[in-house]
Amino acid sequence: MSQNSYSQKLKEEYQLLFDTCIIASARYVVLDKIVSKILSGQSRYQFVGLPLSLPWYAIGILHYMESSCNFSTHLHNGDPLTAKTIHVPKGRPTSGHPPYSWEVSARDALTLKGLEQWSDWSIPGLLYNFEKYNGFGYRKLKSPIHTPYLWSFSNHYTKGKYVADGIYDPNAVSLQCGAAVILKYLVNKQIIQPHRSLNET
Repeated sequence: MSQNSYSQKLKEEYQLLFDTCIIASARYVVLDKIVSKILSGQSRYQFVGLPLSLPWYAIGILHYMESSCNFSTHLHNGDPLTAKTIHVPKGRPTSGHPPYSWEVSARDALTLKGLEQWSDWSIPGLLYNFEKYNGFGYRKLKSPIHTPYLWSFSNHYTKGKYVADGIYDPNAVSLQCGAAVILKYLVNKQIIQPHRSLNET
């Protein structure tokens, strides 16, 4: 299987992991705060997402993952909006001049990833795009693990983390909540209801 191919097999993997995901009970206090942050920015996520046909919560979760929902930073990677990005992807946005508004930068980040062309916003479709946003490096390890970018704070992740670009530490533990775990919380609390069918687009 190609590491970035959205195959039926991969869809089924994502759905099974999501269905069997158990959020660590000790993490619910942190999750409450994370979701409160995301919900407080809902109108801004909708403003950016609506013209691109993107769910607001997909943008909100990515915003938390990349910059803890800080509206003074680029959605690409958390660099400050007072300059173009200096980390990967470097030099974004390519047009305009800093300081950028969060909305302008966010639109650039999302279209850079081609998310405006994506139509499958089922659970597997969301999880695929979250993992793709961060990269498929954890699948390419000699001993692959479920990426903490998705599964940290759940039963699907224990340890192992890229501590810098290209540097993997098998004993490092991610202290950031995973995107799939946030999604699971939002679904469990009936805050959102993404499409469930694997064949639904």
